[in-house]
Amino acid sequence: MRPPRLVATDLDGTLLRPDGTVSSRTARVLREVDAAGVTVVFVTARPPRWIDAIAGSVAGHGTVICGNGAFVYDVATREVLAVNGFGHDLVQAIVRDVRHEVDDVRFAAERSSGLWFEPGFPHDPEHPVPADAVEAPIETLAGEAVGKLLARSEALPEGDFLDLVAAVVGQRAHVAYSGAGGLAEINAPGVTKAAALERWAARLGIGAEEVWAFGDMPNDLPMLRWAGVGWAVANAHPDVRRVADRTCGSNAADGVAGALEQLLPGSVQKV
Repeated sequence: MRPPRLVATDLDGTLLRPDGTVSSRTARVLREVDAAGVTVVFVTARPPRWIDAIAGSVAGHGTVICGNGAFVYDVATREVLAVNGFGHDLVQAIVRDVRHEVDDVRFAAERSSGLWFEPGFPHDPEHPVPADAVEAPIETLAGEAVGKLLARSEALPEGDFLDLVAAVVGQRAHVAYSGAGGLAEINAPGVTKAAALERWAARLGIGAEEVWAFGDMPNDLPMLRWAGVGWAVANAHPDVRRVADRTCGSNAADGVAGALEQLLPGSVQKV
């Protein structure tokens, strides 16, 4: 394998330990990779508002591709640099059609300015609702474009709900699953981790063959297929392990750090 010029890694279930933290070993390796001139990009389903707590793991600077490709976020300035979203007409058509099929479905929308959620939307208990979030019916959504539309049902089994949403949405948008229990994550057509990463790499003059990408869940599949070397952590979804070129240790065992350590100090410095 040729050493990479760019390392792209998912966060939850991949780089982060099961408790959601960055280990000291992983933080050290990422700093060494960064110091050697290799670009490190986090590519995550998380919205921009969930990034700042781990910003130090990319040496306090760098880029994070958020929302499965919907947002490009600058760590140092805490600014959303780009939004790859969809308009309100399409959002409302999808909301209407999914609600017609699933009575108890609740929606939320991630935007560059923050969260919009309708009453009854079940939130992740590990991430409190921010004070600036807007609570209102999704049908009254207005203003800026939606980066990612979220849908949840508590009545249907997770797999059935995700399959139903994907069938209802069809080719109008891209439905992803990042492992968050029962959460259907809906992006604009063509918006994936791979598409956003490819655009960012092109701006740096970096081709797919110069990229190592790490992931664990089905929403990582486009990115792993695109990258020159796609890595699955040992705890990855079976579909991810089948597609990946290589497998590293689990997220509990700092698998990403272990894979990158084999490049240090000599090989990375020659990139």
